[in-house]
Amino acid sequence: MTQNANSYLIKRWIIKALCYLFFIVLFVICIGPVYMLLINATRNTVQIHGGPSLLPGTSFFENWRSLSALGIDVWLGIRNSSIVAFSSTFLTVYFSLLTAYAVVVYNFRFKKALFVFVLAMTMIPANLYLIGFFQYMHTLGLLNTFIPLIVPAIAAPATVFFFKQYLEGSLSMDLIQAARIDGASEFGIFNRIGLPLAAPGAFTMGIFSFVTAWNSFMGPLFLLGGNQDLHTLPLIMMRMQGDTYQRDLGAIYFGMAITLIPIIIVYAIFSKYIVSGIALGAVKE
Repeated sequence: MTQNANSYLIKRWIIKALCYLFFIVLFVICIGPVYMLLINATRNTVQIHGGPSLLPGTSFFENWRSLSALGIDVWLGIRNSSIVAFSSTFLTVYFSLLTAYAVVVYNFRFKKALFVFVLAMTMIPANLYLIGFFQYMHTLGLLNTFIPLIVPAIAAPATVFFFKQYLEGSLSMDLIQAARIDGASEFGIFNRIGLPLAAPGAFTMGIFSFVTAWNSFMGPLFLLGGNQDLHTLPLIMMRMQGDTYQRDLGAIYFGMAITLIPIIIVYAIFSKYIVSGIALGAVKE
């Protein structure tokens, strides 16, 4: 018995050690590129060409001055990206949750057909309709404005699908009925009951939507290409791409690090909601 118990414990520790080793390797693979980007933001071009380093350099302020000398207005890019990312994230989360709430709470004709249509829309790549959308915005005279990047965020099929699954596992119809008996309006019930109950899921999708909007490149390139005053950070960083042998790599890495910092801050603040939001959305009573 003792030998069997010891053998079992040894196997258990070996499996546990292998799991820890696997997750450590996975962590390094995921975090390594981000760490190297931040490190290279403090090094100059010569040091970067000399090979990778795990320790930061001393060219942080030099890279900042080089970035300014190139005519790159980072603060303008941060302002423009913030306007687009925060506005589109709010519209995506609020109206997707409102749509999912209607699908879960109300019974109406063609309800299943509507949801099947939403699922079908999630399978269409966003870049597939970019040219047609560009022509449509050109016809409406909305090119070189933030409107085409913000307002269409109201329609987010994948977010609607997530919220529907989430609400089915977290929303109590008895609570809705009790609020109706108390005389609350339907819109008030959504804002005072549905929205707070879905807060973890809303934060989860908000993070994903924010990251997608902040890093978006093709949409702003097509729709804002003619007005540099409205360029978001990814477009501003694109201007730094010159001849391969004349690039200031330190300044480029510094600019890329700046684009990454807001995402890290948002993720650090709201990341605790991701696990709870996804877990609750995956469970149905």
